[in-house]
Amino acid sequence: MLSAPPNTLNDLARHHRALASELQAAFATLIRRGWYVLGSEGAEFESSFAAYCGTRYALGVANGTDAIEIALRAIGVEGGDPVALTANAGGYGTAALAAIGARAVYIDVDPATLTLDVAALATSLKHGNIRAVIATHLYGRLAPMEEILSLTRQYSTPVVEDCAQAHGASHLNQRAGSWGVAGCFSFYPTKNLGALGDAGAVTTNDSGMAERIKQLRQYGWQSKYQTTRRGGRNSRLDELQAAVLQLQLPFLDHWNAARIEVAQQYRALISHADVIVPDGFGPNHVAHLFVVRTQHRDSLIRHLANRKVGYGIHYPIPDYRQPANLTDYPEVRLHYTDLLAEQVLSLPCFPEMTDGEVAAVATAVNDWVV
Repeated sequence: MLSAPPNTLNDLARHHRALASELQAAFATLIRRGWYVLGSEGAEFESSFAAYCGTRYALGVANGTDAIEIALRAIGVEGGDPVALTANAGGYGTAALAAIGARAVYIDVDPATLTLDVAALATSLKHGNIRAVIATHLYGRLAPMEEILSLTRQYSTPVVEDCAQAHGASHLNQRAGSWGVAGCFSFYPTKNLGALGDAGAVTTNDSGMAERIKQLRQYGWQSKYQTTRRGGRNSRLDELQAAVLQLQLPFLDHWNAARIEVAQQYRALISHADVIVPDGFGPNHVAHLFVVRTQHRDSLIRHLANRKVGYGIHYPIPDYRQPANLTDYPEVRLHYTDLLAEQVLSLPCFPEMTDGEVAAVATAVNDWVV
């Protein structure tokens, strides 16, 4: 007999249940200490996360979008500067560029991986004065960083990694966040490594970058109440979230392995002719999301809803088609970005899923009549 399928993409209550007593003890320690911002918990997590990612520095910030903005400001991106990025990743890079006043140069994606298409990037670098590139690791899959960096070095163009969906992913034993001049992480609760609220970090191997990030995350201060760097803001990782992340970091590889196992089971079990399942799970794809594709998405959604199976769409509207952005990018149309936005559908994928739950979701998909 099959288990009931999850009716949500994630089950955070189940995810945190095993660590409940440790989390409560950490909160009690913080309350006794009475220090809540830029204290010892944050410093300890920054050190641990840098070591995990294989970088010299990790600097905590308030969220992943701030991480991208601050990293771009730290490399000198200013208003009007063209920055290359994809438009299929939820709009977070676009939001960071809008905060700076920089201009997005949207690059189409590879239809097999849904990450940045290197050939399309080469065309933009050749014909445009691109100030920086945001390389987004999507759904847990690393972007092709070797090829991207080989190309951008020819133009001395810095690359900032958006690692919000790829904590722990690696290629050639090099982890996400250690390839570009900076790596930008979100620790939103549903991430592979998630806090109990908003949180983020920027990783880097550059001491000058690290110092600029420290200043930018706190008003542009060089010292308290002395603002020396333009573009600074209030974006600090608080001690509570740092304590949560420090407690959970040792479990990240185990959780990633469990996600990959869920994804591999889906691949073995889903056999519907009108559903394309992703591949390539392993060190370079840590299954943040399990995203299938179908030309009949609305029909499948109705079917899954009737079966009480959780689902999501990551993401339904390319950045340049968002109502708020239409006037800025009225002529932008990218073939695969537009096509895939109409086809992608996320199925439940989290470390605590049981074999029975995975089988129940797969059975529901296979039973769908188009």
